[in-house]
Order: sequence, then C-alpha cells, then structure tokens
Amino acid sequence: MNSITRNALCASLALLSPGIWASAGPVTPKVMLIAMFAPEAQNWIDRLHLTKEIQVPGLAAEYPTIRCNDQDTCLMVTGMGQTNAAASTLALALSPQFDLRKTYFIVAGIAGINPHHGTLGTTAWAHYLVEFGTQWEIDSRDVPKDWPTGYLGINTKGPNEKPPLDYKTEVFELNPTLQAKAFALSQNVKLSESKESAAWRVKYPYAPANQPPQVTRCDTLAGNTWFSGTRLSERAEVWTRLLTDNKGVYCTTQQEDNSTYEALLRASKAGKVDVNRLAVVRAGSDFDRPYPGYSEVDNLLKYADQGAFVPALENLYRTGNPLVQAIVKDWKNWENGVPQ
Repeated sequence: MNSITRNALCASLALLSPGIWASAGPVTPKVMLIAMFAPEAQNWIDRLHLTKEIQVPGLAAEYPTIRCNDQDTCLMVTGMGQTNAAASTLALALSPQFDLRKTYFIVAGIAGINPHHGTLGTTAWAHYLVEFGTQWEIDSRDVPKDWPTGYLGINTKGPNEKPPLDYKTEVFELNPTLQAKAFALSQNVKLSESKESAAWRVKYPYAPANQPPQVTRCDTLAGNTWFSGTRLSERAEVWTRLLTDNKGVYCTTQQEDNSTYEALLRASKAGKVDVNRLAVVRAGSDFDRPYPGYSEVDNLLKYADQGAFVPALENLYRTGNPLVQAIVKDWKNWENGVPQ
C-alpha cells in the first residue's frame, strides 16, 4: 500500500461520519469545559474552534458528543438540571474514550444573581457549592410567625439550625488555590452588558447591583426549583452561611453544580479524574429578587426583560478563557497541579 493510499485510508477511518472523530487512543484533554445547554456552549465552540466531535455513550440524547480542538480543549453539554448534569458527567468521567486524570474541568453557566454581591453580567468564581433543594419544606402559610419561609434543614427544629448533612452532597468546597488563580487571571477582564441590562441595574438603589458588571468571587447555590423573590433569596443567604459555618457568601443560583461535583467526586475516588481540578464560574443573567417597588411575581415571570442573557453568555467566555489559555499554553507548569 503506497503512502498516499495509506494516508487516505487513515483519514477516512478517522472521520466515521460527518463531524464525528475517532482518536487512535484515549483523548487526553488539558481542559474540559462543561456547559448545561446549547447557548452556553456556542461561544466556546465558535471561538475555540471545537470542531472535532466524539460520541460518548451515556451523554444526553440532545447533546451526544464531546467537542474538541487541536489545543487539547474539549467541551461537554450536560443538559439542564441535576439529573442531566450528574448522568452526563459520570458517563464522560467513566468513558474509556478519554483519559481525564490530569484534565482541568471548568463549569461555565448562567445563573441568577444576588444584587448585594453582583449585578447583571457579573461573573463569579465559586469557592463553595451549596445545595438548596435538600431541605424540609412546610407551606409558608402554616409556619410559625417568626419563620420567614417554610424552609428548614432536614432533622432540625427551626430554620436557623444547621442540619446534620446526612446526604453528603449538601455542600462542597472547591480547590481554593485554583479559584484564586482563576480569579487572578480574569479579574481585570472588561465585561459586557446590553442597553437593557444597563438600564435595569440602575433601578437598584445600592451597589454593586447598580454598577457595571465585574469579575468577583462568591458562592453558588444549586437546586432544581428555580426560585425568585426577596424572602427565598434571603433564605438562600442564611442557608449558605449555615452550611459553610459562616464562611460562604451566596451570590449566584443555578441548578446543576452540586450534581456535577458529586459525579466528578465519585470518578475521582475511582482514579478517573482529579476533583481538585474543578473550577466553577457563573454569570448573572437575571436578579434573584426585585428592586424596591417592583413586583416579586414579575421579577420571575418577566425575567427576560432584564436583558442580561446574551451579555452573561459573552461574559462566561471572557472570564473563563484566560484560565483555559493559561493551562493549555503553559501546560508544563499546570500538568502536575495548580502552579503556586
């Protein structure tokens, strides 16, 4: 077989079907980006040229492939919500098609934002991941008058008591060294906003809600129930302080991150990944509570009026990409752990 024929055959075998790529051995990404739905993925796909697609059994039916480029950066879209995030992440982590033992994982998704710690378009690197849904709930109309909501920790006697954490997934602490490095690389990035989001934020009579978006560090709350409103958001603040022994600061709310972490933790215990190489950045696409005088109900039902969906997606890329580039371009200093 001459070299031209052999090369042509190899090329045809590599491209099993349009867009699907087969590697000669396990793929060894330096970075694995994790998005939850297509809009969060698109900027990464377009700008990092993630054109190679690898089908992985067990991923979400809507997002059945991992996309990679020639710089050893890949991306997974898990599907939205806790179940999709856990199932897709574990399917990838256990796949023999990948060697992820030295891979850095970056969760990059949109979120609700606490106006006391950010604004529309703010990006926040998390230290703590807190699960909001693992609580007892009583109809708020039936609780004692001094309870602000119907939520309390499981097997506690009141809303201000820390629960025993029997589920083992209620709170996770990310690698603070990686968080600090990610923040240092991105803190001076100029973030975007739309005319609509800029006009909306100034309706809040306090900072940082009424200021332009910046990169920050604060913690994120997960739960499949998309909550909104002042009372529930204040409960999120209390809950974060309870579960982190007053070390955590709630600023973003989303659905998936504790589930993603638990899947990576189990894979890490099996020697498949290193969970200490996980970073989480969330971008504020809507406020978790209204400005004074605005309807609590409309803050949820008309959340799109805040105009921050597109800027938040853009800011995820602007904030996360400095970390991606630092890792792939200086791999010799990142390969064995976060450089000091």
